[in-house]
Amino acid sequence: MQASQPVKPLPLEDLEHVLEHTRELWSEASGKSFFITGGTGFFGMWLLESFAHINDQLALGMRATILTRDPAAFARKAPHLANRADLRFIQGDIRSFPFPEGQFDYIIHAATEASAKLNKEAPHEMLDAIVAGTRRVLDFAAQCGVKKLLLTSSGAVYGKQPSDITHISEDYLGAPDPLLLGSAYGEGKRLAEHMSCVHARQHGYEAKIARGFAFVGPHFPLDAHFAIGNFIRDAMRGTPIQINGDGTPMRSYLYASDLALWLWTILFKAPHARAYNVGSDEDKNLAELATTISALLGGRQLDIHSQKADLSRSISRYVPCIERARNELRLTTNIPLADAIVRTADWYSSL
Repeated sequence: MQASQPVKPLPLEDLEHVLEHTRELWSEASGKSFFITGGTGFFGMWLLESFAHINDQLALGMRATILTRDPAAFARKAPHLANRADLRFIQGDIRSFPFPEGQFDYIIHAATEASAKLNKEAPHEMLDAIVAGTRRVLDFAAQCGVKKLLLTSSGAVYGKQPSDITHISEDYLGAPDPLLLGSAYGEGKRLAEHMSCVHARQHGYEAKIARGFAFVGPHFPLDAHFAIGNFIRDAMRGTPIQINGDGTPMRSYLYASDLALWLWTILFKAPHARAYNVGSDEDKNLAELATTISALLGGRQLDIHSQKADLSRSISRYVPCIERARNELRLTTNIPLADAIVRTADWYSSL
């Protein structure tokens, strides 16, 4: 898990999984150009590797230009992608990047750091990065002749999920509390969705909205604020799994190969200005998740640092309803959570 070493490519099995479930969608993209922001993070690595694999396997002649703050650093991280002829990396800040020349048929705007620390300590910076960054991308969309734009939004747009709603749907009209500092991320994503759909109508292209929830897989950070990543890290180290809290919050996790194929399907197939939850509806509380990871990866006895659960308090939930994606786009969760956990640990352990 050495960050200074180049990462290895994603498992061929996972890339073939994405191709298998999206094969019929790619004919419209033959010979076309893509512009991708956020292409060097967790979402981005899966999008770029699946793009490259599909481009090779189907001989589509596609090209992608990827915005990154540091192309040289990415080249050291992922030379197997940086050296490809069909991928071009340009340097720039999402709020002010110079527009690359030429026509781009598809834009994927996935550049937002889901940082709890930034959201808490510098909410204005978080909000500005989302809103000003989206505005810059939309200005570029108007210039480059784009046909379809995918915005990766978030389940944070719903605000706090009511405890009596086990799986939150796209029809829920709740929102983050605008008076709380921690609402910057969710409020920013709400505004980004609105901006994208209005701009698309004005300029004659299609805006697709993917509201991401929680994920796991290769490239998912094991040292951030995400419980599943930290649990996997602890189990791989053979140290007690630390649960910050009483273990009652309910979460669900979609494996990254499913995430990638969901995003490509939404880009190509979803109707304009219609949002889709992206995630798994198989919910577990964090104590159950920790127990599962410990059993799968051989971790030691759980170590829960908390007081006894307060049964008078409502249970925290962050779990999507995915019936819209299932019924309208025929999307489903293909990789069981146990397999997802093992695949993630296997990839990291071989770095």
